[in-house]
Amino acid sequence: MRRVVIKAGSSILSTARGLNRESIRSLAYNLATLHSNGKEVVLVTSGAIAAGMGRLGIREQPKTIPQRQAAAAVGQIDLMALYEECFSAYDKQVAQILLTHDDLANRRRYLNAKHTMSALLEARVIPIVNENDTVAVEELRFSFGDNDNLSALVATLVEADLLVILSDVEGLFTKDPRYYPDAELIPLVSRFDDALFNLAVPEAGPLGRGGMASKLVAARKASAFGIPTIIADGRRQEVLPTIFDPQAQTGTLVLPSADRLASRKHWIAFTLKPAVALVVDVGAYEAVSRKGKSLLPSGLKEVRGVFEGGECVACLDTGGQEFARGLVNYSSAELERIKGLHTSHIERVLGYKVSDEIIHRDDLVLL
Repeated sequence: MRRVVIKAGSSILSTARGLNRESIRSLAYNLATLHSNGKEVVLVTSGAIAAGMGRLGIREQPKTIPQRQAAAAVGQIDLMALYEECFSAYDKQVAQILLTHDDLANRRRYLNAKHTMSALLEARVIPIVNENDTVAVEELRFSFGDNDNLSALVATLVEADLLVILSDVEGLFTKDPRYYPDAELIPLVSRFDDALFNLAVPEAGPLGRGGMASKLVAARKASAFGIPTIIADGRRQEVLPTIFDPQAQTGTLVLPSADRLASRKHWIAFTLKPAVALVVDVGAYEAVSRKGKSLLPSGLKEVRGVFEGGECVACLDTGGQEFARGLVNYSSAELERIKGLHTSHIERVLGYKVSDEIIHRDDLVLL
């Protein structure tokens, strides 16, 4: 494992009174040790809002977006100042990177972020990534939803060899260990299904936004890109040395998928958030999902929402279930005019033809 993304949650970095400075110092020491041993390290951190809550004397999660932004603006200064202090003790350079979903949903900005991260890692700098809570607007406020999701997107962005999610639990259990003493740790996850997600605890702690369910969702995104994930208890000071000790075992290891998605298709499937949809008939569903075909206008039954060509849309079967998503070649207005038609009729109806396909197979991902 040469390149590692490590996510540290608010529950291990913060308390109700602000930052947990001892935990951050311990984390910095372990990351600096990994870095000195030749690893390329990216840290995805929580804690800005929690740090701001401590500075502002707030005891509960802020309910409104302006309150969260204000807490983040105050807390981000403390958070990065402490990281700078802790890492400089080991002669390590750090860089702050703040992201919103819009930064990664835009393909050009996604690639710019990728190149910046590569340059930092090449210079042996440790990037410290956080969601940009201070400028996120309402429709993007829950765009990442939590830093678990952000860590998975960052892992794919930098093409990491491993994603480590440090939480306040040891890993995935057969039951919620907070309430069931007989709960057993699941050391290995090799595939994702409904039964697995039913085991996850959806609730987050008082200082965080994620729960075990969000960690599994993040691990699934990383797995689809061919990246394994370890979910482990970050409150233990020795957890990172244990993870990288080949003779030891800790937490839950989620294996990578055997069918890795290419970078662009992973971006379409997991970074873009379609707000509109196309409903297709049974024939089109079979052609796309079973035969590897593109989506043609003849199989389109219904257009939901307003969009332009080039946007990401969800593909729904006749039962309303999303089975694919992709980049559409025509606007919603154009599709309303050509839905159900053979491709040979597109130019006659519209007066032009962009493509035979509504969504080309190269721009379409099965879910």
